[in-house]
Amino acid sequence: MLPIARWLMRGMPYAAGGAALAAIVPWLFWFSGAIVALVTLRRGLSPALPVLVAAAVPAGWWWTQGDAIPLASVLLVTLMAVVLRSRMRWSEALIVGTLVAAAMVQLGIFVPPGGTGPLLEQLRQGSAEIDRMLTELARQGFDTEELARLLIGGITGLVVLIAAIGCLALARAWQAGLYNPGGFREEFHALRLAPRELGVLVLLGVVGMVLGLPSLSMLVWVPLLVAGIALVHGFIGVKGMNGLWLIAFYVLLITTWPMILIVLLAAFIDVFVDFRGRLASRSD
Repeated sequence: MLPIARWLMRGMPYAAGGAALAAIVPWLFWFSGAIVALVTLRRGLSPALPVLVAAAVPAGWWWTQGDAIPLASVLLVTLMAVVLRSRMRWSEALIVGTLVAAAMVQLGIFVPPGGTGPLLEQLRQGSAEIDRMLTELARQGFDTEELARLLIGGITGLVVLIAAIGCLALARAWQAGLYNPGGFREEFHALRLAPRELGVLVLLGVVGMVLGLPSLSMLVWVPLLVAGIALVHGFIGVKGMNGLWLIAFYVLLITTWPMILIVLLAAFIDVFVDFRGRLASRSD
């Protein structure tokens, strides 16, 4: 995909046209977001505004059709690119992205235009088991529409946040490939949360529980997960292990919850232990 990125960076019309075209095509919004992020990382927000507008207009049209994911993803990855460009720390970009994604969920941006009532009614009619479960929850005093709103919003917000992180990683890889070969690999392998950043995530999780903001508690673990993934990449890189180990790792990460918990725990410990630093010092 590097030749495509090289073509896009030939000039603003190329980048804006590519971003607009990708945003129009269903489920290519991630490519549009990556283009906007690449221009933002390379040239800054002001020069990238025409590309952002070109991507936001068709993405905004999808929003009017009931799909908020494209526009939310493009805007979120642009914000994260601005933070990464100015602060040069992935961890800070991830935290800011998590906060904004949680705010989107809390504001109900991802709730279907007609609310959750019609969806719940369809689920009740389609499955007797779901109907019994929802009836039991209502009998126990739970607001099933509010639960559905939280579940739909939380899952969609998680998808948007992960998509934005993926777009940012792709844009950073393009930038490194074009202007600093090998730079992204080195940068990503070194991604690690500082103790104060971990403290911020823990504080946000507590605030979410105390103040009744479940969106924070639902998304606050994502930066730690990304740091754990970077830890695995860095470990395999330092050890010079075969790339098949990464494939096996991602298969387990996607298919098993215990693997996610292990990666989160490893990233948490790495904040204080710095596994990669210790391995690098031993190999010298």
